[in-house]
Amino acid sequence: MNYASIRTCDIANGEGVRVTLFVSGCTHRCKGCFNPDQWDFNYGEPFTREVEDRILGLLDQSFIAGLSILGGEPMEPANQRALLPFLRRFREKFGDMKTLWVYTGCVLDVSTFNLQPSTFNLEGTTKELLRMIDVLVDGPFVEELKDISLQFRGSSNQRILRLRQ
Repeated sequence: MNYASIRTCDIANGEGVRVTLFVSGCTHRCKGCFNPDQWDFNYGEPFTREVEDRILGLLDQSFIAGLSILGGEPMEPANQRALLPFLRRFREKFGDMKTLWVYTGCVLDVSTFNLQPSTFNLEGTTKELLRMIDVLVDGPFVEELKDISLQFRGSSNQRILRLRQ
């Protein structure tokens, strides 16, 4: 997996001051996307163990509320495979002390805990990732529903789902 950027003090993508990881690769290709350069899976830099260590170190600061992951598309199957070991490390180190927000263009079926489109569901991996996420912002960006007054989302079809209370 590649990543496009890391923000070290972000207040736009979740509650509190956050570290934000923008992953590369997205097949949704939403009209009006604010990160179209990140559709390319090869955009940016490789997501290595050293990058993971850097992010975990940034999260160690007491004023940081948690980690947000955007894209691109974090729930692309290739990105899920790369993020799972990192998020296990995140939860092992911080438990429930830091929150995890993930933004996806997929839609979560809350009754089955499956993503739509169904091609984004990986046996075991997807549900394990979803169980680690405190807040999932789901749904594709829809340019016709864009609303700049919405907090933490770009269009009115997107939902803020609290998965862990």
